[in-house]
Amino acid sequence: MAERISARKVGADVFASGAIDPVSRLEALDALGDDAASAKALASMVAASDVRRVDVVAWRDLDDPEAGGSELHAHEVLSRWAAAGVDVRVWTSRVDGAPREIRRDGYRVTRRAGRYAVFARTAFGGFSGQIGTGDAVVEIWNGMPFLTPLWSRRPRVVFLHHVHAEMWQMVLSRRLAGVGNALEQRVAPPLYRSTSIVTLSESSKAEMVDRLRFSSGQVRVAPPGIDQRFTPFGTKEPTPLIVAVGRLVPVKRFDLLVDALVRIRSEHPTMRAVIVGEGYERIALEEQIRAAGAEEWLSLPGRLEDAALVDLYRRAWMVASTSLREGWGMTLTEAAACGTPAVATRIAGHSDAVDDGVSGLLVDSMDELVGAAGRLIDDAMLRRRLSLGATRQAERFTWGATAALTFDALSDAVGRSRHRR
Repeated sequence: MAERISARKVGADVFASGAIDPVSRLEALDALGDDAASAKALASMVAASDVRRVDVVAWRDLDDPEAGGSELHAHEVLSRWAAAGVDVRVWTSRVDGAPREIRRDGYRVTRRAGRYAVFARTAFGGFSGQIGTGDAVVEIWNGMPFLTPLWSRRPRVVFLHHVHAEMWQMVLSRRLAGVGNALEQRVAPPLYRSTSIVTLSESSKAEMVDRLRFSSGQVRVAPPGIDQRFTPFGTKEPTPLIVAVGRLVPVKRFDLLVDALVRIRSEHPTMRAVIVGEGYERIALEEQIRAAGAEEWLSLPGRLEDAALVDLYRRAWMVASTSLREGWGMTLTEAAACGTPAVATRIAGHSDAVDDGVSGLLVDSMDELVGAAGRLIDDAMLRRRLSLGATRQAERFTWGATAALTFDALSDAVGRSRHRR
């Protein structure tokens, strides 16, 4: 423990000294915990930068009923920027029944328009000088881009968690999916050639370089953190419990997971499963569970309060994900922090969140997922080894480090812009 505290102090001191190269910053971040040390480091970075006021444009904010990992990531980062002295204002879409303006944990949220009109309304606000008058603009690109290079002359950073690719076909008609795919892969990327991109994982970065033709130096990686409430202090269920967490939307492919769980249950009749989350796929999943006769052992409790979710992670034997697209897989590392290994699809994002064979098992098909889950259920030593590996890996990820890395990208963008001028 003394060594860890000493390392955190060194990390904070390195940041406080200012004017250090990116490699040294990354090494220093490895020494920071999500505590006073990381807050001190970020405050030092803000004080040494030219960034005082930032506009953030986002599709949704944390109060939206469909808020997910992207909105949680933005909140954790922006609240820490605000605590470090940055005036942060978020421009986003309306939430039914919620006020148009709120202040949340130090930053302001302004809800200007409906779910889809928000893109045009935000661009109009940029052209008219209502938005983007601070030191920089942060765009959260979540499927549909805000096209900030067309209307903002301020230094810009984009948070882009993953390439959407097949997701367009999963949620839109064939014609609209073609438009969305063309916008993401052909129209938008050339506009963003001079914009810094921040993503969550090295595997997502590789996809952006390959599919969107961004340069490797243009894309930075800042892994998401894990809240300190996720800890391994708990007791596992006496019989197998498999947990999955996420929005009930097509890209998560919970329908495939339900089929896989039914197959696992046929081999392990004491197994139970819980799928946590809400979304417009709920009715279809409920019908699928009824048709499979799985209602007694497979539940859909909806969203859970924080304490209940932590307790569920701790009691689970494993966390599962059949998702097709992820920038990271935050639920997997949350579970890892609770001592629960993952069985997940081998996709960009998951490949960084899960250390295959160390903190969980990655699979290439549903047959492999059924087999991997069965191995974990049957092999107590394997579960124990992966549980320890998951806990150790999770210790690497803190929101304080995420906030510092993302701010570092923003500060560099502002610095380069002022140098050019």
